[in-house]
Amino acid sequence: MSRFHKSPNIYVNQIALKVNNLDASIEFYEKIIGFRTIDRIKKKATLSVDGITPIIILEQPENIKPKQLRRTGLYHFAILLPSRKDLGVFLNHIKDVGYPLMGASHHGVSEAIYLQDIDDNGIEVYADTPINKWKWENDTLEMYTIRLDLDSLMEEGKGEKWQGIPKNTIIGHIHLHVSNLEESEKFYIDGLGFQVVTRIPGQATFISTGGYHHHIAFNIWNGKGIPSPDENSVGMKYFEIKFPNEDSRDKTIDNLKNLGYEIKNEYKTIVTLDPSNNKIHLVL
Repeated sequence: MSRFHKSPNIYVNQIALKVNNLDASIEFYEKIIGFRTIDRIKKKATLSVDGITPIIILEQPENIKPKQLRRTGLYHFAILLPSRKDLGVFLNHIKDVGYPLMGASHHGVSEAIYLQDIDDNGIEVYADTPINKWKWENDTLEMYTIRLDLDSLMEEGKGEKWQGIPKNTIIGHIHLHVSNLEESEKFYIDGLGFQVVTRIPGQATFISTGGYHHHIAFNIWNGKGIPSPDENSVGMKYFEIKFPNEDSRDKTIDNLKNLGYEIKNEYKTIVTLDPSNNKIHLVL
């Protein structure tokens, strides 16, 4: 596992998605992405890479609606593969099955390909570049977007048979649509304790703990002041932020309360909402 996704850092480790058709979504995440279903009860399924640890929860609510446009919520969640070679193997698999890519970029700190699931939920699949090549200046990390060398990446994975997603795969980060950057920064930075890594002024903010390029990002590319989606629409239901210990979580909860954010206990899970109504589970 990445050193940035373990104690003492706080980071995203799980996401729950509302889907239109559970059977079809399971087929997509198993056959196209390579996850394993480890549990299914009625209209809810739990997916894993190692057969043990839940990473994605799929749920088909009653009276589900198609994904609503220009709303807050998920821009994409990002699946971090252990190595560039693994990304090359995955890319060759995507090419072999003929599933369409939405984009492919080199960001300096990572190489990434982008696609959407069958409900138009955004997915990034990526591998980090060597950490010693990341360029920091005045506490700001250089991140850019240039064309990804797909030929080089496919060559990297050539000759390796795709056997599903590697067991050390994790959620590397999550990128959200929000309604207001300043309010979101107050919640995630002042409230949750993340640090700014870089900004696209007036557009997006990238934050992390422990010096990662980002565990969470949020943008206003859908528009400023946009509403949140309906409860029963396709999209993200919640995501989890994992804390290293109870003391760290308790301090963060107190901090959120002092700033005026609501904390709830739902089925023995501590839950909060960011200013754009994105639901977050605070877990250990």
